[in-house]
Amino acid sequence: MPIVVTLDLMLARRKMKAKDLAAFVGITESNLSLLRTGKVRGVRFETLAKICDALDCQPGDILEFVAEEPDAALEGDPS
Repeated sequence: MPIVVTLDLMLARRKMKAKDLAAFVGITESNLSLLRTGKVRGVRFETLAKICDALDCQPGDILEFVAEEPDAALEGDPS
């Protein structure tokens, strides 16, 4: 997936526990864990805004776009 969640990094920078963030945002710890590991298909803007408020950051500080490398087989590269 080209979107990488770097929430753990921001939690460490802010010295905040995931448990405390979940309580502030109003979501379960298990849902926050799914978000932290990138196992969710989407996130509500309201939830993202609360996370950014709690961590005093911008959405780009916790979400990163990483372009996928083109598949060599699709380009006709025999190697």
